[in-house]
Amino acid sequence: MAEGGSRYLKEPFEYHEQRFDATERIMALQFGQVEKRLERIEAMIIGLEKRLWMTVYGVVAVILTQAVQGVLEYGPR
Repeated sequence: MAEGGSRYLKEPFEYHEQRFDATERIMALQFGQVEKRLERIEAMIIGLEKRLWMTVYGVVAVILTQAVQGVLEYGPR
């Protein structure tokens, strides 16, 4: 009786504490994996955005080139 109480009162709390710790570790691993996935998705979106802007600039360049050629065609000779 010198240990300070019944083992039947301590065991359920120890079990739940261990289970809680294990759950916390699993959640930390899961959040780490989600964070890595989000970083990869963000990098892919940035690459896609760059390609999209290059396409937009290319289309604008073609339109401007055609406009300049049209003006030069009807200009003084």
